[in-house]
Amino acid sequence: MVRTCEQAVAIGLPAVAFTEHLEFTEGATGDAIVDVATDQRWWSRIKPLDVTGYLASIGRCRERFPELRIWSGVEAGEAHLFGASAGAIVRGNAFDRVLGSLHAVPYQGRLVSADALFGRMPDDDAMRYYFAEVIALIEGSDLFEVLAHVDFPRRYWPGGPHRYTEAPFEEEYRAVFRALAATGRVLEINTKSPLASVDMMRWWREEGGRAVSFGSDAHLPNRVGDRFKLAVDIVEQAGFRNGEDPCDFWRV
Repeated sequence: MVRTCEQAVAIGLPAVAFTEHLEFTEGATGDAIVDVATDQRWWSRIKPLDVTGYLASIGRCRERFPELRIWSGVEAGEAHLFGASAGAIVRGNAFDRVLGSLHAVPYQGRLVSADALFGRMPDDDAMRYYFAEVIALIEGSDLFEVLAHVDFPRRYWPGGPHRYTEAPFEEEYRAVFRALAATGRVLEINTKSPLASVDMMRWWREEGGRAVSFGSDAHLPNRVGDRFKLAVDIVEQAGFRNGEDPCDFWRV
């Protein structure tokens, strides 16, 4: 985290947000997922979030880098399925930023990583299956403010992510954007994923979206702020502008 702050200062970012992953290996009482098995090939890598240790690290970074605005936060995975578990942590702590994301989907009675859909059905069907679950996430959880990497499986598109095109899924994107815009929430342009096109960001605006967040999804210090300049060009062409506060969302 210290190295990440050092990188943010070095490249001139005014703020950095540590949205630590908030994932669960099994459902608890009150979770919609409680009766669905999880795929251990994915969940064996997940560790419980040490909230106390995490917040202590945030505090140390704030003391060491007073010139940098440092936000706490979590990325709540599958929050509609783990609503009680995630809600207890999100509502029990004053995080500055809460993302919602979908890395896994219920499929044939199990919760499987999203990329595992490829090979089990035609590729286009796999993406449409995923987008339908994103809508379920939006409509089924109010825990998060920003929707992260809206088309996550494109990172694993068969033959390489460069082969993926957005146009065949325009209606699916628009359906997701309508659902998200209806809640007044924010869409992330994720610079780790293959970058969203200007067309996609226009779809977001046309469906009622009013705000965009930038996320480098870095995981490693040297990726902090990666491709932000290009992402800014994209959202500007779609009609979004920065406000007086450089740390605010970009808005229509």
